Amino acid sequence: MSLKVNIKKRLGNFNLDVAFETERGVFAILGASGCGKSMTLKCIAGIETPDEGRIELNGRVLYDSAKKINLTPQKRRVGYMFQDYALFPNMTVEENISVVPKIMKWDKERTKKRVRELMDIVNMPYEEYGKKYPKQLSGGQQQRIGVLRALAVNPPIILMDEPFGALDPITREILQSEVKKIQTELNISVLFITHDMHEAMKMADRVIFMDRGRILQEAAPKEMVLHPANEEIRKFISLQEVTLSGDQLTAGDMMLPYHGIISADAPVVSATEGIREISRNIDLSKYKQIYVKDEHGVPVGELSMESIIQSLLKKV
Repeated sequence: MSLKVNIKKRLGNFNLDVAFETERGVFAILGASGCGKSMTLKCIAGIETPDEGRIELNGRVLYDSAKKINLTPQKRRVGYMFQDYALFPNMTVEENISVVPKIMKWDKERTKKRVRELMDIVNMPYEEYGKKYPKQLSGGQQQRIGVLRALAVNPPIILMDEPFGALDPITREILQSEVKKIQTELNISVLFITHDMHEAMKMADRVIFMDRGRILQEAAPKEMVLHPANEEIRKFISLQEVTLSGDQLTAGDMMLPYHGIISADAPVVSATEGIREISRNIDLSKYKQIYVKDEHGVPVGELSMESIIQSLLKKV
């Protein structure tokens, strides 16, 4: 799966100007409210139209201002879950999930089979829940059906606008795990909006940080926490009190620059080894330096007891 976005759009107080690419996996767009996150998703889905640019999904052009291409939302094959995921109250669970397949003129048997498959994934068997109405479901169950509705026609990517914001903490954690499970089982991509770095850390493979319509940094979540691109991102993360534990840090995260001289008795560890594993295998107090190697066995950095402690105590 490949999504390529390069668009511009004039907004009220600033101009949206974003360019990024995603592969298969889970991607988060992070930033303060009103920075252009939702507008970006709406442009990808075809709900809003950019002023200029190009959007491409798996080599298929969804929008191109120069070539005057602008596919309708129904033709884009993009699943979209609104911030207000409200289900149709007068429709059953089955009917809610079936809305888009009916628009796409799927036959009844194909639609029913898809509904049953999706409901099984989130442990809501069709026999028990298929004929229920939204008012008979809990908030978390309604949210699950909202996700399934967006997945009904098997899109290669699903866009989610702050999907867990209105849920209690326990339900939110459960659904975060379920979305990851769905992404893996269906082999799709997820692009979701959040203002919560903890949520991005738990769910995303990559994070895009936006401010006033522009991308300030794109990185793996841990990389963004350890190495924010500027002071604004550092403050955003710091205000949310995001820290990394020793279980999350690796030698590569903590290493200092390599100075080119290795002691004969100095231990050598892999850049991907975790600090907990290193501390179990090596008596850190016995050595001034521990050397770090890459996947080819080439020294790339150094560790010391001091650098490990500093990294563990660092609050970002």
